[in-house]
Amino acid sequence: MSDQITDLIGWGATLILLLTISSQVYEQWRSRSTQGVSHWLFAGQLAASAGFVTYSVLHGDWVFVVSNVFLLFTALLGQVLYLRNRRRQQ
Repeated sequence: MSDQITDLIGWGATLILLLTISSQVYEQWRSRSTQGVSHWLFAGQLAASAGFVTYSVLHGDWVFVVSNVFLLFTALLGQVLYLRNRRRQQ
């Protein structure tokens, strides 16, 4: 398989994952609620994404570097929204 097709598969998977996680973050922002959302979801995603960014940089895999940087920022935003919403509910 050519490198271009391989990269297209990677970028497509990245887009699907980002849309999925972003929709959860958007729903959390819109509802201003923490109901049904685990604090550990975003904490775990932050840790995993940071590890995957480091791993991807060390391997020089730029599809995964970019993907995981975006996932890291999405997890950070989700965590901030979670904490803000939890504070509002208390």
